[in-house]
Amino acid sequence: MSKLKLSVAVGNYDRVRPLMDGAVQIDGVDPVFMNLPPEEIFFRAFRGVDFDICELSMSSFTVKTAERNCPYVGVPAFVSRAFRHNSIYVRTDRVKSPADLKRRRVGLPEYQLTACVWARIILEDDHGVKPSDIIWVDVTISELLERGDIDGFIAPRVPSLAGRKNPHIGWLFPDPIAAGRDYFMRTGIFPIMHITGIRRELVDKHPWLPAAVLKAFQQAKAKCLEALEDTAASKVTLPFVEEQLRAAREFMGSDFWSYGLAPNRKGLETFLRHHHAQGLSSRLVSPEELFHPSTHESFAI
Repeated sequence: MSKLKLSVAVGNYDRVRPLMDGAVQIDGVDPVFMNLPPEEIFFRAFRGVDFDICELSMSSFTVKTAERNCPYVGVPAFVSRAFRHNSIYVRTDRVKSPADLKRRRVGLPEYQLTACVWARIILEDDHGVKPSDIIWVDVTISELLERGDIDGFIAPRVPSLAGRKNPHIGWLFPDPIAAGRDYFMRTGIFPIMHITGIRRELVDKHPWLPAAVLKAFQQAKAKCLEALEDTAASKVTLPFVEEQLRAAREFMGSDFWSYGLAPNRKGLETFLRHHHAQGLSSRLVSPEELFHPSTHESFAI
């Protein structure tokens, strides 16, 4: 039987590179890879369903799933995760603590961005600052922050003018690494940013495909970690990589970047509950709804 020739759009992450260089195969698939920035992938995926397999915004995917009209079927291969304490910038001459954001003007590039959802989760759950406590400004932001027209900014990317020779612009959490570690210690959650999706029409024709994709992404991640463990020659252009890997495992567990539904249930439930409460999803979505049934559990050897 000939393999399916499918387009795969994903960022150039070390955890998917074994798929791109052919070290790991997707069973039954002859892939054509496209390395694109997430913003382009998301726009094209939801506007024109341009890709057969691709990474997807967790927030946008949840919106479409709640509406029951998502053109993609989810697979719990979480190719992007991040603690978003470092995504909250403020005018430090006005805002000294999260509570100071109440009744302040805070800008963001788009209210429904996954990073912004997680930032609002942090502010509400850990600091009692509800989304309704803040005046949200959804426009081009960086110059407004520089001029002082807004008091804060939340986004996955650093504002282009933030802090450039301006001592009054900085992180809300001065040590975001410590804040992220504290968050994980208390919650056990490593926030999910992007999931993997497969075009629904393909899954309808080939119901074996989601499990095959999950298996391949898991194998690619395992090979990535094996490479990081090779101390003979560092695979990353940073010092102390092996020490950082060891420290992450000691702090977060051996499978600190886990795929699959079961080990990520708490984080998914937290995100989905807040996503609905923030007015983004039309109904409360369950974690099981996000992913194809064949991926809810996986085999072990």
